[in-house]
Amino acid sequence: MDVISVIRTKRDRGELSPEQIDWVIDAYTRGVVADEQMSALAMAILLNGMNRAEIKRWTAAMIASGERMNFDSLSRPTADKHSTGGVGDKITLPLAPLVAACGAAVPQLSGRGLGHTGGTLDKLESIPGWRALLSNEEMLHVLDTTGAVICAAGDGLAPADKKLYALRDVTGTVEAIPLIASSIMSKKIAEGTGSLVLDVKVGTGAFMKNIEDARELASTMVALGTDSGVKTIALLTDMSTPLGLTAGNALEIRESVEVLAGGGPSDVVELTLALAREMLDAAGIKDADPAKALADGSAMDVWRRMIAAQGGDPDAALPVAREQHVVTAPESGVLTRLDAYGVGVGAWRLGAGRARKEDPVQAGAGIEMHAKPGDTVTAGQPLMTLHTDTPEKFEYALASLEGTFDIAPAGTAFSATPIVMDRIA
Repeated sequence: MDVISVIRTKRDRGELSPEQIDWVIDAYTRGVVADEQMSALAMAILLNGMNRAEIKRWTAAMIASGERMNFDSLSRPTADKHSTGGVGDKITLPLAPLVAACGAAVPQLSGRGLGHTGGTLDKLESIPGWRALLSNEEMLHVLDTTGAVICAAGDGLAPADKKLYALRDVTGTVEAIPLIASSIMSKKIAEGTGSLVLDVKVGTGAFMKNIEDARELASTMVALGTDSGVKTIALLTDMSTPLGLTAGNALEIRESVEVLAGGGPSDVVELTLALAREMLDAAGIKDADPAKALADGSAMDVWRRMIAAQGGDPDAALPVAREQHVVTAPESGVLTRLDAYGVGVGAWRLGAGRARKEDPVQAGAGIEMHAKPGDTVTAGQPLMTLHTDTPEKFEYALASLEGTFDIAPAGTAFSATPIVMDRIA
C-alpha cells in the first residue's frame, strides 16, 4: 500500500477500498503519511466526495486509532448531545444536568471555541476551580455520582481525528461533509454513548449556511450512528439569530443558571426542552417531564453537584469584564434582524474567543443583547452592551457589528423562523 495510489484513486473520483482507508488512517496517525500528502487526500475528498460505505469505513478507522470507552457499569441508560456550533449556543450547560435529573446519564465530551463560535469548556472554565481535564476514571466517577459530566475528550479517544482536524483547519478542507461527519461521529461512537441527539445549526452564525447542506450533514451523521448501533437523531435548528441574550463565557454561564432556576430567555428554554425530550426518548425514558425538572429545582441540584464534582464552586462570583460600551438604537421601530455571525465575531474580537487553539480567552468578555428580532425599540435605547478587559478592542468589535441589525418602522409585521426547522431520524 502506498499513499500516492490512495490520493490518485480519490483524485480520479474512484471509491477508496476498505484496505486503503484502514491503511492511510493508521499510517497518518503513526507519521508514515506526511501532512502534505494527507492534505492532498482531504482536498480530493472535499472535491469528489465519499459514498456511505467509504464514510462508514473512514469513521471506523478513526475510532480504531484509539481507545473506546464503556459505560456498561452504570445503572442508567446513556444519552449524549452534539452541537455543530453557533453564537450564544449555551444549550449544553442547562441540558446535561436537566437530562440527568430525568434519569439518564449524560457523558458530554465538549470542545473549545475557535473563531466566532463559542466553546462549552471555555464557558465552564470561567467558574473558579472548575476542571475540564479528567481521567477516564474521574469521568466515570462524576457520571456515576451526579448523572452528568461535561469535560474534554482524552488524548486516547480517536487520535487520528485530532491530528486530521488540525490539518483540515489550515488547508481549506474543513467544509468537506464526509470529513465533518466522520470527525464528529468517530469521537461520539468511541465515547460509548448508547444514544445521541445532534443539534445541526443552520444560518449565518452556523457552519452550515443553508438547510440543504445541513440536511445532508445531518443525514450522513445519523446514518453513521445507526450503522454503529447508536440510536441517533438530528434536529436542524436556526442559527441566523444568536441564542439567548448573551454571547461570551461568564455571560453565558449566568444565563444558563437563570434557565436552571426556571427563568431565562424563551428561545434557550425552548431548545433545551426540545433536545431534552429527544435525548430522553432515545434513551428509552418515556415518563419524565423535563419542564417539571426545570421548575422544581432538580436540574439545578444536578448542576451544582456536577460543577462541585469537577472542582468548581457553584456559589462563586463569576468574572466581570472591567470595561463596557453600549450600542444604542439609531431609530425607533421594530427590530427585524440581529445577525448571529456579526455578533459572534464581535464577541470574539472583544476577547471571548480565539483565532488559534492555543490563544487565551477573557472570561468576562462578550456581548449582552437587550433586544431580539420582533421587539419594539426606541431611538437611544440600549441594543447591546459590549464587555472586555481591553478597551482598545471596542473599535475592532464595533466594526464587526456594522450592518448587523435592521430596524423597520413601528407596526411592521414580523415572523420569526422556528427554532427547530426539521428532524432527521
